[in-house]
Amino acid sequence: MPTFQVGLVGYGMAGQVFHAPILNAVEGLHLKSVVERRSEHSKERYPWVSVVKSVEALLEDADIDLVVVATRNDSHFDIAQQALRAGKHVVVDKPFTITSQEAHTLEELARQKNRVASVFQNRRWDGGFKTVRHLVEQQMLGDLVDYECHFDRFRNFAKPNAWREEEVPGAGILYDLGAHVIDQAHVLFGWPQTITATIRNQRQVSKVDDAFEILLDYGRLKVTLKAGMLIRELGPHFQLHGTEGSFVKYGLDPQEAALKAGNTPQDGTWGTEPESDWGLLNTQIHGFHFRGKVETFAGDYREYYQNIRDAMQDPTRLIVTPRDGFKTIRLIELARQSHTERRTLSCGSLD
Repeated sequence: MPTFQVGLVGYGMAGQVFHAPILNAVEGLHLKSVVERRSEHSKERYPWVSVVKSVEALLEDADIDLVVVATRNDSHFDIAQQALRAGKHVVVDKPFTITSQEAHTLEELARQKNRVASVFQNRRWDGGFKTVRHLVEQQMLGDLVDYECHFDRFRNFAKPNAWREEEVPGAGILYDLGAHVIDQAHVLFGWPQTITATIRNQRQVSKVDDAFEILLDYGRLKVTLKAGMLIRELGPHFQLHGTEGSFVKYGLDPQEAALKAGNTPQDGTWGTEPESDWGLLNTQIHGFHFRGKVETFAGDYREYYQNIRDAMQDPTRLIVTPRDGFKTIRLIELARQSHTERRTLSCGSLD
């Protein structure tokens, strides 16, 4: 297996917690350089890396195969465009870009340069979502009529020095957590017919949106996506209801908490959930009635970067494509328009 050299742009929360530890745990990927303009914190954990002070310096390194962009949302497009033009493969932390036009531009540039471009939708490899996806694909609930996903937290104060809570392009909870739940919905169900959205600023200290509710219509199936920062008592993360049964699951995937605690994916129990967080399935299928807990599939964010490694050798294997990034941003744009105009909008066609 060839070893690809990786350059990481940014060593804030995204780079430090998510990208660097996962990259370091994937065979065939080697974290060679990190862009840190005012510090060298990455060398404390990865002493072999070369710290450079600019994107331009990183791109001048002919040995770098893959550039990972883990910077502020409003810088994603410019940095990814520079990297693709320099002939590098690119992974961009979610959201892919701020606008769907920017996403389309990167998609076309990656095609022209014959390079991999992807958005870091690691939540496809959450154990809970992998379990839900299996239940849906196996039609364990019959014909699905209602899907609801909540991604809730409680913080009734503004996080200090957090650009996501400042009035800058791409800030706010819709571009942050919304990018995950929207991506999961169109992975499961495809492109919706209509969208209705309410986007709110619920905390008095908030400068940007900190709560949303999005309704996606698929005919008989209704999809509800919600997130908020004032949910002290958490409800179910997933609720699915169909003609033959229901599935309800509490609890978020444990990988984020483990990464924040400094743990690494080399742990043999990585991504496994305690039984207390397993979902409850109540269904009548294949002539049998079952009601009980279903063991959650183990989550593993390494699978995202393993696929990037494989796609750099064979682009047809890429799972999270630039088109996926475009779809998510387009739905965010439509959600914002729906909220502003206070009406349901047709999602139109992607053709």
